[in-house]
Amino acid sequence: MPVLKTPIYKASKSELMDFYEQMLLIRRFEEKAGQLYGLGLIGGFCHLYIGQEAVVTGLQSAIEPGKDSVITGYRDHGHMLACGIDPNIVMAELTGRASGISKGKGGSMHMFSVEHGFYGGHGIVGAQVSLGTGLAFGHKYKEDGGVCLAYFGDGAANQGQVYESFNMAELWKLPVIFVIENNQYAMGTSVNRSSSEDQLYRRGESFRIPGMQVDGMDVLAVRGAVEEALKYVRAGKGPVLMELKTYRYRGHSMSDPAKYRSRDEVQGVREKSDPIERLKAMLLKQGVKEEELKALDKSVRKTVMEAADFAEESPEPELSELYTDVLVEQY
Repeated sequence: MPVLKTPIYKASKSELMDFYEQMLLIRRFEEKAGQLYGLGLIGGFCHLYIGQEAVVTGLQSAIEPGKDSVITGYRDHGHMLACGIDPNIVMAELTGRASGISKGKGGSMHMFSVEHGFYGGHGIVGAQVSLGTGLAFGHKYKEDGGVCLAYFGDGAANQGQVYESFNMAELWKLPVIFVIENNQYAMGTSVNRSSSEDQLYRRGESFRIPGMQVDGMDVLAVRGAVEEALKYVRAGKGPVLMELKTYRYRGHSMSDPAKYRSRDEVQGVREKSDPIERLKAMLLKQGVKEEELKALDKSVRKTVMEAADFAEESPEPELSELYTDVLVEQY
């Protein structure tokens, strides 16, 4: 099997600022979503992405909007924002409002935007991997040059449908990058206790799928690695498996007290590896003023506050909406 390089991306100062702003937007958005959940304005399940921002920022800054496609599991708010979807309609969906991207009927786990090439948001563990393989088949069938990014977690990496998808993707040389967001704990069990092969980038070896292990807390490492993966896949050589070693600071969902790990462990990761603080230090070294970064944070916070206000002021769906969108067509 080919060995793919994992270089560090050499970003310009303006690109670094873009990455910083994108990660800040996801962080602040998720913090606000957590607050709204606590106030009872968001119901059901809510899985926050805090700590993992460098993964989607690095990966999705490299793909081509309108050409490539993205699909993920239920921890999906950051993926939508990284696709360029309006924070207002994402927050409105979280709060179950008619102006939400799924008309308030999908909530946190079931959001879609075909316009942005975003195909969910899926609540069934691992289901999106098979669907992402289908999206890749569609790209190849239509010969549109597109690639599918199919995200899943370390817990989903043990699902049988994942390996059926690997097999088909390699047999048919489909343009798909399988992205394992390894945040170490699945729902609440350490990957070391739940996986006999805990080096997850090797999971595709028996299907002859090359694997890459990347520091998912470093946005430049992520961007550099995905560019190599995209070159391989766009050349018609078949799928690539990327394992992004990342970490979530909150529990699996808002209802998870996360007692399976210590506060010291979480704080240690925050202090040593936080993706936003790491990039902030780099920007300061390059001469960006602290005041400029504070102003950017203030602007992002304003955007998020406006999204929350928009959501709270939007009406809930009419009861008649319960009967729409059940089928693709009406019969």
